Amino acid sequence: MTWVGLIGLSLFGGLGASARFVQDTFVKARVTSGLPWGTLSINVVGSFLLGLITGLAMFAGDASQWSVVLASGFCAGYTTFSTAMFDAATLARAGRWRAAAVDVIGTLVLSVGAAALGIWVAAL
Repeated sequence: MTWVGLIGLSLFGGLGASARFVQDTFVKARVTSGLPWGTLSINVVGSFLLGLITGLAMFAGDASQWSVVLASGFCAGYTTFSTAMFDAATLARAGRWRAAAVDVIGTLVLSVGAAALGIWVAAL
């Protein structure tokens, strides 16, 4: 990777983290359910984007440094599986085991499905 790519990686990582903050704040202000919908929506959307970027690189036969920058920079800065697991642990610690299980299983199933959908869309 070139220096320009490394700078792009850093900038896109920051943009991804900023987008995550904005989306999480937006969702939390509008949804008062006991589940962490902001984090869940971030991970599902980010997984779709990663699948789409990866699929486009795969089917174009060109995994350029910019697809790596977008995937490893923006998507990695945007998604937050560590926060998702922390949210689930917080729910479990509060005795909300069912909500914790729904959060973990829902995040996994929906995120994998979104990534697969992104790859499928890229193949069209």
